[in-house]
Amino acid sequence: MNTTAALTYVYAVTQPTRALDQVLPALHGIGTGALRLLPTAAPTAAASGGGSASLAFVAADVPERDFNEAALKNHFEDLDWLEYVARAHHDVVQAVAAHAPVLPLRMATVYQDDHRARQALTAQHHAFSQRFDQLRAHTEYGVKIYLTSSTSPDTEQAPVASPAPPVSPGKAYLRARKTQHHTREAAYQEAQQAAQAIDAIATRYATHRVRHAPQRGALTTAQENVLNDAYLIPDDQAEEFQTSIAEAARHFPELRIEVTGPWAPYSFATPPPEPPDASAASGNPDAPAAPPQLP
Repeated sequence: MNTTAALTYVYAVTQPTRALDQVLPALHGIGTGALRLLPTAAPTAAASGGGSASLAFVAADVPERDFNEAALKNHFEDLDWLEYVARAHHDVVQAVAAHAPVLPLRMATVYQDDHRARQALTAQHHAFSQRFDQLRAHTEYGVKIYLTSSTSPDTEQAPVASPAPPVSPGKAYLRARKTQHHTREAAYQEAQQAAQAIDAIATRYATHRVRHAPQRGALTTAQENVLNDAYLIPDDQAEEFQTSIAEAARHFPELRIEVTGPWAPYSFATPPPEPPDASAASGNPDAPAAPPQLP
């Protein structure tokens, strides 16, 4: 039960199962708040689109002082806080996914109280039910392409072993810039060829694709990420998909091609829009969910 010092944090939408009921009391999310299920607020046939599937938010209490709008603006500049919350959020989603269908919600989606959260879920019951139908027996996998140290455009060129005729500093600078330009072009051309090979494989296996922006910033590796795609793969074809990507990667030894997953369908679950009464305390509940982009 919320108090004036707590908000309702929702991790995901789920279709409750007996197995989930048994394991949920032992799971914990952010902080020490125990997880609970918040079912729809007695949806009518009109609100649920005539669907009969039972839906619930996976929720927990979080301190209002840490998750109100002003606090979140400050926290989103704190990399340690972001990493902790992202990992805790992901751990809950993955634990639930092991026991029940799940649609992950965006990190830091909070409501003023349980009642407001139930209202939001009820209003979106039909949309979420349709999403579950579309995603059943499918799993998300990510594919990333990185420029390695040998292909990175910023890698310094090793000195030439044989002596070269002396040149002026100006000419030396221009030659170095030209070499760097050619190295950059070659690296990106190889990455483009790899991306085309991956696209051809995805055409055979994936039912949907989401193209995320390449990873940048302090939480990324030193290698440059040039492709960051998510694919929805039928479960009975997941092994073939991963094997095909691994075989394609062998043709591009100068690149690092990474397959991540299986994930809950972060990239293919659409969170509910802002409720009419602006009950959600988070800044942008419309933003799509995405798997944590952490090292």
